[in-house]
Amino acid sequence: MSLKHNSTAIMIAAGWLACTHAWATSVSVVGLFKDKAIVTIDGSKPRTLSVGQTYQGVKLVAADSGSASFEVDGKRRTLTMGQSFAGGAATGERQSVSLTADARGHFAAAGSLNGYPVTFMVDTGATAIAISAAEASRIGLDYKAGQAIGVGTAAGVVPAWRVKFNTVKVGSITLNQVDGMVVESGLNVPLLGMSFLNRMEMRREGETMTLIQRY
Repeated sequence: MSLKHNSTAIMIAAGWLACTHAWATSVSVVGLFKDKAIVTIDGSKPRTLSVGQTYQGVKLVAADSGSASFEVDGKRRTLTMGQSFAGGAATGERQSVSLTADARGHFAAAGSLNGYPVTFMVDTGATAIAISAAEASRIGLDYKAGQAIGVGTAAGVVPAWRVKFNTVKVGSITLNQVDGMVVESGLNVPLLGMSFLNRMEMRREGETMTLIQRY
């Protein structure tokens, strides 16, 4: 694993809720390759599909480094990296927030962790919300009570801790009990990773990204 100066892909070995439905209600793309795609289905653990393979009612029809095409319930959908779609009828009012890319193409999101204001950077390569130890101390998080692990960075292996945030808020969207990680050093900006984004429908139109709460 590595932590880069800005957008950081932090890969966390985390268990995700298994889907209990016979057919998928949501699909998110978290990795793209020639003839393969890494997806999360109904918030489950990321799974690699090859072209022609079907899992939980989702068939990968085509894939390359730019996009992937799926067939679900007889309908074809094409997604790029970080995008998702939800099938079936939506129930209840869903909260949403729209973000605008900066000059470098990054999406910043104003929000809060456990009630403390935080500005995140959206990172679909991070499988959980990640913050620095300094940020954790600022918001009063007893992160060293979490599971201690080591994370590889450009400067070598540094200590890190698995944590769970009581509340995570971005715009009008609030989630409870969200998995995260605190990294001792090498992380300059809080990352809004897939432990939050897995529960969103992500729509990208030009310089605008819209996050819509799914559950």
